[in-house]
Order: sequence, then structure tokens, then C-alpha cells
Amino acid sequence: MNDKYGDIIDLPHYEPKNHLRMARIDRAAQFAPFAALTGYEELIKETARLTNKRKALSDDEKEEINRTLNLLISKIKETPRVRVIYFKEDERKEGGEYVEYEGNLKKIEADSLIFSSKKKILLSDLSSISLD
Repeated sequence: MNDKYGDIIDLPHYEPKNHLRMARIDRAAQFAPFAALTGYEELIKETARLTNKRKALSDDEKEEINRTLNLLISKIKETPRVRVIYFKEDERKEGGEYVEYEGNLKKIEADSLIFSSKKKILLSDLSSISLD
């Protein structure tokens, strides 16, 4: 063995006199990883999240939506069940997503559809609408 440490190699392990030894689990926790930049991981996930762009409707699609809306106006007292696909703007970044919703239509206003569930969908956001 190396003579450099010969004078201390056989000494007993030091035990503190004024306080107890730290538990092994607590000692291990000192070396656990930590987030140096709070929120950084969430920011990376948000940046990586994809959104869709709103697509422009063709004249045929617009005409089909108008035809269906006119039919619904004549049946509005029956609170018809309809299925719509509409564009929902993303609250955090540019773009959004297309969402499907199904429900009983209560009212058609100049700029929106109102459902029995009190959900309101703007006509300008409609991608398609159909009777169920």
C-alpha cells in the first residue's frame, strides 16, 4: 500500500458528537436532479406542439353550408340535431384545430349558431354542417 496514507488508514470512522448522522435516503436526495430552469421543459413541449392553419372554403363548400343553414332555419322549432366541424383558434399560438361537435340547435343568429347546451359557434368558423 502507499505509505502516503499509512498513518490514517487504520483509524476508526469519524462520528459527529453534537448531531446524529444524516439518514441514507436524505443524503441521496442531495444529489437528485433538479430543474435549473423552471418551466423550460413545458416551454419546449409548447413550442413542439403543432397547430393547423385555417383552410379556405371552396365556393361549393360555402354553398352547401348555406343550403343546410336554410334548411335548419325552417326546422329550428324542432331543435334539430346537427353535427358541425369548425375551426377553433389556439389560445397560445398561431393556428388552431378543427373540432367536431354534435348537439341540438336552438337558434341561428346573424353570425353564430346557438345550441341547447349554450355552446356558441361562429358561422365564420364553420367547415361543415349536417343534420343527424
